[in-house]
Parts: sequence; structure tokens; C-alpha cells
Amino acid sequence: MDFVWALHKQRVQSICFFSLRVFATLFIFMRSYIFLINSHLNTSLHIFASPFLISQLSNSNHFLCLSDSSLSPMAERVYPADSPPQSGQFSGNFSSGEFPKKPAPPPSTYVIQVPKDQIYRIPPPENAHRFEQLSRKKTNRSNCRCCFCSFLAAVFILIVLAGISFAVLYLIYRPEAPKYSIEGFSVSGINLNSTSPISPSFNVTVRSRNGNGKIGVYYEKESSVDVYYNDVDISNGVMPVFYQPAKNVTVVKLVLSGSKIQLTSGMRKEMRNEVSKKTVPFKLKIKAPVKIKFGSVKTWTMIVNVDCDVTVDKLTAPSRIVSRKCSHDVDLW
Repeated sequence: MDFVWALHKQRVQSICFFSLRVFATLFIFMRSYIFLINSHLNTSLHIFASPFLISQLSNSNHFLCLSDSSLSPMAERVYPADSPPQSGQFSGNFSSGEFPKKPAPPPSTYVIQVPKDQIYRIPPPENAHRFEQLSRKKTNRSNCRCCFCSFLAAVFILIVLAGISFAVLYLIYRPEAPKYSIEGFSVSGINLNSTSPISPSFNVTVRSRNGNGKIGVYYEKESSVDVYYNDVDISNGVMPVFYQPAKNVTVVKLVLSGSKIQLTSGMRKEMRNEVSKKTVPFKLKIKAPVKIKFGSVKTWTMIVNVDCDVTVDKLTAPSRIVSRKCSHDVDLW
């Protein structure tokens, strides 16, 4: 047992370390993603202002000249048409240190050199109000987008952590559903020679085996037990409230009864034929709400459904079970 517990402990430690690494990776990924979104939106806001300034300059019959020298801060230079700059003609002699001059601008044209940082950052005055509104809208949209991404990341992380927790619990406890079987089944109160309604009674013994080593089962209230013949509910009752510890076998005796059940003539005839053959089939259905106990922790309420096909030899006590077969499933929610 010490070796098995050490092996489980080593598995749990490995899963915990792996969970921490996954959580750290997801956290770094989401931070990088949000940072990239904010950087993209801020760049878009800077570029948005440039078309306003360019359109303003072009509408005033000016020529916008952006040369390589405009990358550094430089004052505006205006050349009127009637006084172009005086410069000598280029003689083509590079050895004398004379280099070609920039050609004079055409008549009625102004050349304006504006620093590039002003083009990207300063909108024209008449568009400043609209630019401020658009900038505020994009900021709000960016905040909403960041909140939505953060919400999705939180949900995803919670789902991953829940899955890891269930995996750890499964590796530690190795849960398995209890096994159910019918040990006794006797019938009384069914008179096939009369057409009056019947009031049948059943004494049923149910055996429940909990094979889990560290898991207990609490059987709660509001259970139901029904006996059917040809899909007709002829008797019903409830399961007792009890706790079944780990590695335990519990035998439960149930008393089920029905009142004023009207059988058709066809059902009575069929039942008489089955009694003559000593094979009268019934179906037992159990619906029991349970809670699972892991150590000192109890889970939410789950529903255990048990379906048993039982065949007896006669309709009077004591009757003998000819065949029995049970199946079960669990509704987690």
C-alpha cells in the first residue's frame, strides 16, 4: 500500500507541475496578444491624422514637397513667384566644388517643407474636433476588445484547471459505479380469476456493492422504485436514506405496493399463460439521488438509474427467481 500511495503521489506532483507550466504559458500568450492589439490600435490612430493635413495643403493650391531632408526638424521655406532664389548655372566642374542646385519652382507655386512628425501628429484645426471624437471611439472599442479577450482567456483557463482537477481526482481515487443485483422478489395480491382491480404487493431485496477503496456513497431522499408489467406501472415505493462506506456491501429490503390497478382482459390472459409456463416477467426501475464522498468532500447530487429484468415462477409468495439482469447508469447533472 505504501508503494501504491507513493506512486499516486508522484503522479499527482507531475500533473501539478505540468498544470503550472500550462497556466504560465497561457498567461504569457494572452499578455503578448493584448499588447499587440494595443500597439496596432495606437499606430492606426497616429496614421489616421495624416490625410487631413495632406488634403488641406492640396486644396489651397500649394505643392507639398517631402524630401529626405524633411526627416529632421526644419523651418518652412517659401519661394514667391516674382523673386526666385538666385543661383549660378551649373558648369559641370565637380573638381571646383560646384554641385548642381535644385531647380526653381514653377511660377505661382509655393514649396512647403513640413517635418514628418507634424504630418503624422497634428490634424488641421477644422478637423481637430472630429479627429478627437474618432480617437475616443477607437479607444473605447480597444478597451471593449481587451475586456472581451480577457474574459475569454479567464473562461479558457478555468476550463483547463477544472479538467486538470478532475484528472487528478480520477488518478487518486479511481472511482467506479456501485453494482446492483436482485436477491429476492416475491409477489402477492394478484387475482387473475376476477375482473376487479388488483392491489399487488412486492417484497424486493436489492444488493448494492460499493467496490471503491476511498469513496463513500450517500443515498438521499426523493428516490423512487417502480415495478412494471408490460409497461404498466403496477407497484411503487422508495429507497431508504443511508450511507454506504467504501468497500461495503449493503442489502436493502423494499416493500412495494399498488392500489386499484385495472388489468385488461388481454393482460390477464397473457399473465395466466406465463404462470402456466412458470415464467412471469417484471421490470424493476430504481431512481436514486446520491452524493459521492471523496475523503471529507461531498459532491453535488447525482442520479443513479437502475433497470432490472426479473422473471419469477408464480404470482404467490414465496416465489422463485427464474432469471435476473440489471444495468445502471449515472446522470451527473
